[in-house]
Amino acid sequence: MHYHWLILILLLPFFSYAQQALDASFFDQADQFFKAEVQNGKLDYTKLKNNTLLARLVAQIEDIDLKEADEKSKQAFYINAYNLLVIHQILANSPVPSVKEIKGFFNQIKVEVAQEQLSLNELEKEKLLKPYKDARFHLALVCGALDCPPLADFAYRPEQLEAQLEAQTKLALNHPRFIRVSGNNVGLSEIFRWYSHDFGNSKRHILQFINQYRAEAISESAKVYYYVYDWSLNQITDQSQVGAIANNAARYVVSMAIPKGTTETKIFNNLYTERTQRDADNNLTQRASFFTTWASFLYGVNNRFNLGFDLRYRRVNNTPLPSSPLDIFNFSTGRNRAALSQIGPKIRWAPSDKLPHFSVQSAFWFPFSSDLEGNGEMPFLDWDSYIWWTQFFNDKSVGSNFSLFTEIDFIWEDIGTDQLNRISTPATVILSYFPHPQVTLYGMANVAPTWYKDLDIFAQAGVGAKYQFNPQLEVELLYTAFTNAFLFDSNGRAGTYNIGVRFNK
Repeated sequence: MHYHWLILILLLPFFSYAQQALDASFFDQADQFFKAEVQNGKLDYTKLKNNTLLARLVAQIEDIDLKEADEKSKQAFYINAYNLLVIHQILANSPVPSVKEIKGFFNQIKVEVAQEQLSLNELEKEKLLKPYKDARFHLALVCGALDCPPLADFAYRPEQLEAQLEAQTKLALNHPRFIRVSGNNVGLSEIFRWYSHDFGNSKRHILQFINQYRAEAISESAKVYYYVYDWSLNQITDQSQVGAIANNAARYVVSMAIPKGTTETKIFNNLYTERTQRDADNNLTQRASFFTTWASFLYGVNNRFNLGFDLRYRRVNNTPLPSSPLDIFNFSTGRNRAALSQIGPKIRWAPSDKLPHFSVQSAFWFPFSSDLEGNGEMPFLDWDSYIWWTQFFNDKSVGSNFSLFTEIDFIWEDIGTDQLNRISTPATVILSYFPHPQVTLYGMANVAPTWYKDLDIFAQAGVGAKYQFNPQLEVELLYTAFTNAFLFDSNGRAGTYNIGVRFNK
């Protein structure tokens, strides 16, 4: 029994060391680290890999006892702890291009903070946002991405905390990358959308908060949009030192739901033309062309659910060769007709805030005109019955200048007729390159297995370009080469010419 007491007495110094009280030494060392390593709000992660001061600070974060700390000391400690642990977790998983590539970075990986096991999200929300309700924390906590607020080159201290939060908030809200003003169009960080309740939960209150700190106030009549968050690491590079905006950051992303209260209007025109049938000398003898205009409208009911409708107008023209695809606009040649063929409601839904670039879009179309199929007497124009089209979108940034878009569809056509319905499951991959913030160049490939009497497989591949005049207006051009079993067997040729316009408000 005496031995137990002796062992306890010998171990007391270790227990007392493990439970250090929070004092100025932690803030001094943190200040030393940030002053030495932060440049223009960014870090050189390769240089930090074996930083011994960071390792000592992380050990202190784990062991510090906050029981005797006052509220300002707790706030300053938690802000510094969050920023240091983000850096530590990035280094623990390096090399990595983005924190989004680290599974569970914010909500699953647990870190020890003042002798509690917390995720970064719990540290942010449970230790700072909920108890203190200060929206300025969003401008001081830095998540390791390019579109985070700039990382401070100092440690937050209890005795200076109010002045430091004010200064850092002013710095972020006057930074041209963080608040993007172009005339009457204002791009806001998605932080203001994700945490809108902390900023007043309306456009007016958000702008009022921002204008408290802006050198030039933003008008309440400004057209506000939320630019796509660039999750690339806030790594020091030559480009970042001169303050350049990553080309991938300002682009429009089709796979996202549009924000609450905004509208999206798209008009996409597709001209499909094929040359088929061969004479005795093996020459192509006939051209069939379809011109389709999709007009689409969406409204942001909230940030994750959009509601709208589609219209589909079609023209068809069958002519002997020689002829031009543009003959479809001249009804004096060939067998032709045109009609507003389909109309119907549409929704877009982003099921999870954790997957902001994944959404589901579904439309159900009704035939607007009669005898669309033609029944052999007139050219086929569209289906005489209902069409259900569901699309699954996902978009992933690859560094600052590339993105990979994938789409899987389920299309059920001619629903409810006595004939066999037609079902297809297209899959699309698009690799985009952004040589300039307003320019997108891309290559696409699509395969569409289709079940209608017999299985047929449609395939197309092509190249396209988009020009984003401003966050509200974008124009797109696309050409694809097209084939299926019939065209392959008959040695026919087909392709599509496309032009689209998107307008957001």
